[in-house]
Amino acid sequence: MRLTRVSCSVATRAPTGQTHAYVLGDEDALLVDPAAREAGLDDLESVAHVAVTHHHPDHVGAVAHYAAEHDATVWCRVGRGAAFEAATGVAPDRTFAEGTVVETGDGPVTVVDTPGHAPEHVGFSFAGDTGREELLVGDLAVATGSVVVGHPTGDVRTYLASLRRLWARAPAILHPAHGPTIEDPRATCVRLIDHRREREAKVLAAVEGGAETVAEITDAAYEKDLTGVADLAHATVRAHVEKLRVERKVRWDGERASPV
Repeated sequence: MRLTRVSCSVATRAPTGQTHAYVLGDEDALLVDPAAREAGLDDLESVAHVAVTHHHPDHVGAVAHYAAEHDATVWCRVGRGAAFEAATGVAPDRTFAEGTVVETGDGPVTVVDTPGHAPEHVGFSFAGDTGREELLVGDLAVATGSVVVGHPTGDVRTYLASLRRLWARAPAILHPAHGPTIEDPRATCVRLIDHRREREAKVLAAVEGGAETVAEITDAAYEKDLTGVADLAHATVRAHVEKLRVERKVRWDGERASPV
């Protein structure tokens, strides 16, 4: 199946300053994550379906425009219709779940549940030029750096489970929403899992060392200047604390943490 990538300049916290929209197929194509209007998307001639990997603002900005332009079927995750409409300004026509197949003129695209970065997050699986599986993975993975998994919508336990599922699928290539194509999916999954484990260990050590509030834990767990990204670090720490609470490794009352 033909894959076309169009990079959209959009307000995003990603270092690239862009979100990639993807077009799967030539005829009756599926357009995924149209973050903004771009010339490369304006020139499309045959879009039958529009969907997003998740509802974050840097992924949905032009959903309504291109859906109307092509009279396309708009899809969203089952059970998330109200949130999708609030984010995009358009009500979905159909819903999908794990295993749902979206038929394009060039072949099927299958939905893969990949929650964690956001509760409704999904990927889209298709056969690449070599016949092997490739996936659009949104914000599940990046070639370099890491993905923010932050409170209140991010869930670290679920995110790690999604990465392990992706590792087990062993696709040939991953196409992320930000940054370059991922040519080594399994190694990337391992790197991202290890990064989360290392961050969790630092958060746990901070709590065991006496840090109680999110701000105190963040100061102890991060060893770099957080200017401009302190809010993301705080959200990440809170998500890790919530995971540790569920696993009964720390106590957490919503404001202060303490060792078990």
